[in-house]
Amino acid sequence: MTSSSDSDAADSDAVAFDSSDSDSLDSEQSAQLAERLRAAIQQLLPELRTHGMQSQLTPSRMAALAALSAHGPLRISDLATRMGIALSTVSRMVDLLDGFGWIEREADPNDQRATLIALNDTGRALLDSTRRQAATRLAERIDRLTADHQHSLRDALPALEALSTQRPAEPPGTGRR
Repeated sequence: MTSSSDSDAADSDAVAFDSSDSDSLDSEQSAQLAERLRAAIQQLLPELRTHGMQSQLTPSRMAALAALSAHGPLRISDLATRMGIALSTVSRMVDLLDGFGWIEREADPNDQRATLIALNDTGRALLDSTRRQAATRLAERIDRLTADHQHSLRDALPALEALSTQRPAEPPGTGRR
């Protein structure tokens, strides 16, 4: 929860960004905006996580189910790449997801030696339920915002959605020559 002084500080920071209206932000302003966005998201993440729904549904398992929902069926190696974690870690996680009855395995039609994993009906229902509950909790917080803040949040969504679909830039020195 933010104090009145934290809220006032955030409002005064917001005024600094409003002064440039339609002009693009310079690098320093982008860095300040990025830091404020990171901090706000970090504060909101607990609200979006499962609150005791399923003690077995950790954030990383939830991320795996979400990746399978969006991009599945996938090979375990492709899931590891999408999640940015080690193949051995994802392999153990997939065994757990299978043990909980949330996924199914099938032979890859393009390579019978490989296995594809996908959400099953139970996993899809769990993911949908978890997302609905998180959205409900977040909507309750949005309802407590001022009308101006609600409209600002709505107006910011296209930019946030565009930001979420951008591919990260390659770190310097890692590009192909």
